[in-house]
Amino acid sequence: MSELDFLSILLIALGLSADCFAVALSGSISMKTVSPAQILRTALVFGAFQTIMALLGWLGGRSIVDFIAEYDHWIAFALLALVGGRMIWETFRSEEDKKRIDISRGVILLTLALATSIDALAVGLSFAFLRVNIVLACSTIGVIAFVITVVGFLLGKKAGPLLGRYAEAIGGIILIGIGIRILLSHLL
Repeated sequence: MSELDFLSILLIALGLSADCFAVALSGSISMKTVSPAQILRTALVFGAFQTIMALLGWLGGRSIVDFIAEYDHWIAFALLALVGGRMIWETFRSEEDKKRIDISRGVILLTLALATSIDALAVGLSFAFLRVNIVLACSTIGVIAFVITVVGFLLGKKAGPLLGRYAEAIGGIILIGIGIRILLSHLL
């Protein structure tokens, strides 16, 4: 594989990780505290989902992607809107009733990881047609998603205290915005 091929894979990986960055940024802005364990857990899951979805696309072939392509953007939008809406709702609750959303745990983490990695499925399919070294491609996608997620968390951790009470609402609006962008990019 030539250097240009790796550069192309790297650029694709950066593009795929943009949603991971935005989710990590908005999630960490809204979290009361962010620990290294939360950052590591989220980055590992996001990186793993990006890797697995690209691999599944490569393995699955055209029929699976055609089936999912009809509504993948709706799924991503719904998942991001659901989590974003919940974050906005939490902004308006009193402090004692408020339960900060921790994007690094449980169903929320898996939901966000799935929503941010759906595009990797289609990219994986294109890799099958391009005869790309799939191990190198999927590894690169996973590592870049991991690193970009960590960067998003660290930047959000710095921005959260500056935004104060409205940090969670801003994070929710960003997630809904990502969902709308995904939806519009597929519909238009």
